[in-house]
Amino acid sequence: MISNIIMTQTAPNWVIKPLVAEEVYTDRQEFLDYLYHTALKAKTRRTGSTVLLGQRRMGKTELFKRVVNRLFFEQDHQAPQAVVPVYYSFPDTFENRWDFSIKYVENFIRWYVAFRLRQPEILQATLDYDELIAIAREKLSVTKGFQIALNFLVSLQKQKITIPEQEALYLPRRVSDYDDSTIVMFLDEFQNTRLPQHNFDVVGYMQEAVESPTCPHFVTGSSMSILAREILGRGSLFGRFESHPIEPLTGYWGTELVRKAASYYDTQIAEPMAPVIAERCGGNPFYITALIKQAVKLNKPISSEEILNQILAIDLSSGFIWSELSDQVTRWLERINEYGITKWILYLSAIQEGEKIDLTQIQQALLERDYQTVSLEQIREVLIKLSRGDLLDYLELGNWFRKVKDPILLEFLRIWGRIAVEGKNEAEVKDELQQQYQSLQKRVSDLKGYLAEVYMAQILFNAQEQTLPGAYFHVAEAVDIPGFNYIRLRERLGPGAQTEIDLHGAAGIEQWVAESKWRPQRKASPKEIQQLLDKAEVVKKDRKATIMRLWFFSYHGFAKAALELMSEHGILWSTQEDLDGLLDYVKLRRLPELS
Repeated sequence: MISNIIMTQTAPNWVIKPLVAEEVYTDRQEFLDYLYHTALKAKTRRTGSTVLLGQRRMGKTELFKRVVNRLFFEQDHQAPQAVVPVYYSFPDTFENRWDFSIKYVENFIRWYVAFRLRQPEILQATLDYDELIAIAREKLSVTKGFQIALNFLVSLQKQKITIPEQEALYLPRRVSDYDDSTIVMFLDEFQNTRLPQHNFDVVGYMQEAVESPTCPHFVTGSSMSILAREILGRGSLFGRFESHPIEPLTGYWGTELVRKAASYYDTQIAEPMAPVIAERCGGNPFYITALIKQAVKLNKPISSEEILNQILAIDLSSGFIWSELSDQVTRWLERINEYGITKWILYLSAIQEGEKIDLTQIQQALLERDYQTVSLEQIREVLIKLSRGDLLDYLELGNWFRKVKDPILLEFLRIWGRIAVEGKNEAEVKDELQQQYQSLQKRVSDLKGYLAEVYMAQILFNAQEQTLPGAYFHVAEAVDIPGFNYIRLRERLGPGAQTEIDLHGAAGIEQWVAESKWRPQRKASPKEIQQLLDKAEVVKKDRKATIMRLWFFSYHGFAKAALELMSEHGILWSTQEDLDGLLDYVKLRRLPELS
């Protein structure tokens, strides 16, 4: 009977199914390799507990699933020194301490047995705890440490444990310590270890569990503020996790995702529009994919910024993005049990001008719009609660607030507020938004040039603290690339057209300024070289740089006088062939062929 329970027709190639198709998954290899090899290194007792921090929908859960799948299938599961992977996602609801403890322990035992038997179906099968224990004892050579776990599950069912949640969280470490084996816990939605609305808080019980070199814990979650500031940034877990931030996709990788998603969902995207879509979505993989899916739904190939604006307007007000962000906001308001004044403060903070949130402006607007007199202290308390849900940023040391660096979320909050807070007619708000987006001016006038800038930036990013062949820059010696603090596109350092810099890379005393020109059958002129020199001078003064590196890309080359001027000033320069060579060198896709 037991054998029948755990047999399947065809074994899957995953133990926990990824949500993103392989054809679409883009640019997280660095994190996949890091987490995988760090987990394996736990066998040497040199791995500490690690937190993966990032905004919502950046692919953190997907990373965990893919690393767990590799650990499950790419090891000799029968080897005593193999790393046992265990995945668990903390729920955002809580019934009682016994249900939580039994679920946590049963999940641990299922993963342990499934890995040691190389039978992922054990994780999916409907088994009561007696059947699970029977499978373990019949099929496994049960170690003394794992026997402790099986006995503990029985005791939990009989409710004979004093503090069950504390003992449950410590159990994986107890097993690995006793057997001198290696277990790695992958814990998702870790912010739910503290649920004040349900009187549930097990954070304090995690300290000893996460400190074990035999059982490191890898954690992540969808609320970066709670994780970083409240759970790991203070109290019993402070200083016990190594932090690894996961950033939005760079322009290049965002462009790659646009291409892959368009191919997978079968729609057409004009090549020069791909980096513009990535930029408008803030490099967020979910937003990019949602926008492509909306284009498919509307049967609208994205060939221009005008069409992109139309699709964005629809998705922000009623599409995939609206559904996701509406759910996020509603869930957080329910979690903090605040609806009236909190909705107003969230909306008013989003529609303010500038990045910094002015509490006095909110106070005045509340009086004018909702006829409420609210103290600044009360507004501050509400803003702190909203920051815990990553709906705005709280700079605790400076005691001030700013908007989140998420252009799509900010735009959504402005639309949501008009409907849910001000009570405007939903259809009219959507129509006004569509009119607004249809009349937007182009944000990128030179689409081809911007595409090249995206590629240039990724070359510098990939080559940091390495050298690149000088031949691709038309200089005799190899070019040293520094480690950049940031690489920005279309940066404006002051008023006037000549202060917009196509590419600016900052590396302390060394600053890089680059220009990109991609025009049909037209070579770069001496005037354009001089403009680059002038922009570099602005950067040099502004950043107090002692080393300036200038790089000019022109798809169709340079006029003779321009070449002489660049030689005189030591400017690096590249043509289409050179840039393709650099892309080959750093193992990136070549420039697309555009008419």
